[in-house]
Amino acid sequence: MISLNPFARKGWLRSVSRPIRRELPNAIRRKLEASRARSNRRGHPATFIGITGSSGKTTTASLLGHVLEAYAPTTTQAIYNTAVDIAPAVASASRNSEFVVLEIGASKKGSVARSARLIEPDVAIVTIVDLEHYSVFRSLEAVADEKGWLVNAVRPGGFALLNADDEHVLAMRRRTRERIVTYGRDEGADFRVLSAEFSFPGPLRVRIAWKGNEETVVSPLPAKHFWLAVTAAFAAAVELGVSPEQIKERIAGFGGVPNRCQIMEVPHGPTFIVDAAKAPFGTIDLAFDVMSDATDRRRKVVIGQISDYAGNPYSKYTKAYQRARAVADEVIAVGDNAHKVRATEEDIASGRFHRFRDVHEVYSYFKKTAVEGDLILLKSSGSLHLERVALAWTSDVKCWEKRCGFTIGCVSCGLYTHPFHEHGRIRRREKRRRRREKIRRLVAAPFRLFRGMNPP
Repeated sequence: MISLNPFARKGWLRSVSRPIRRELPNAIRRKLEASRARSNRRGHPATFIGITGSSGKTTTASLLGHVLEAYAPTTTQAIYNTAVDIAPAVASASRNSEFVVLEIGASKKGSVARSARLIEPDVAIVTIVDLEHYSVFRSLEAVADEKGWLVNAVRPGGFALLNADDEHVLAMRRRTRERIVTYGRDEGADFRVLSAEFSFPGPLRVRIAWKGNEETVVSPLPAKHFWLAVTAAFAAAVELGVSPEQIKERIAGFGGVPNRCQIMEVPHGPTFIVDAAKAPFGTIDLAFDVMSDATDRRRKVVIGQISDYAGNPYSKYTKAYQRARAVADEVIAVGDNAHKVRATEEDIASGRFHRFRDVHEVYSYFKKTAVEGDLILLKSSGSLHLERVALAWTSDVKCWEKRCGFTIGCVSCGLYTHPFHEHGRIRRREKRRRRREKIRRLVAAPFRLFRGMNPP
């Protein structure tokens, strides 16, 4: 009921102005963060490296940061890749760092351009162009145009590292006058992949040739398609002055990124391949390929939410099921779109296909049926938080909310061992703690400065 008093809680004035009052502080904060970022970037001594692409950018950024931090002080930010995330990352980048590695995502038109203007990259790395965020971009050309703004922004004296196998990525060479370095399987690539070999459980072996040199890079990353990230990180590190021997040693010690084809082995139980951060239809086969070599195990695939596709969703979910069925002994569909999988009556009757309403039902099913040695792939976009199926085998997962509203992984959230109804209270308490800590530092700063000016 609307109050007659316009200033009351339900008064018309407060109701009309509420969206503005809620968004205004965020808008002001974003403006201030962007200003701080531009100020800190100006004259910053570090080499700034921006990494974008429809797929592989998180692993490439994390792997390159892992390699460089053994060579020189390095700041790395992956996963949190929107323009809103990039501004505070640039603003807080330490001037003691020699390298700053940042993943750049494209959530909407203009987002990469805004991030690129903030970081002014010395090095721009582009992985692949695929039909990401279909509802926004609608075509590969639109995605390529958006990603290309990172190449546009390369500083004088810098270089762009481009995937020679992707025509849309390679065409970005026209968007800068700075040096171009290419990598991939193409014969003309500067860093050419001669072979990439993988058989589960690994390791991945990538043979790379460049400038008369040749090295075989061994990585524990658990899938053949990771050759792209390994090659991009290797090429970038070589161009930045790191020795091939040091790069190989660091790559061999990098276990991957949580939720990106992450291997989770349960003692005396099944082995999970957790790939529950993204599930664009165009690259969903890459996850299924991991299962194809593991012929000595009982293989199961769980399909959750699929994203970034055009046309009839029933056909897309059914095709995903058919592809999974070709490499697995059992396929499970879960979530609001599970009914869109048109499995055969024969598969349903034989138990080769199952449907479940929510993630907890999948966990309960595996708890009853999975045995030691089973290989289970969990494939979904992040909104379903399918990783909880694997986490619950070794942790006391208490959050089984169907729609929590967050797309960050449960491990990054850190609250999966608490019931969902407690999350708000815990976050508010943590926010108050950070605010008190910030005030304490601000109050203490003048006293620290005074003591520094008057040494004992």
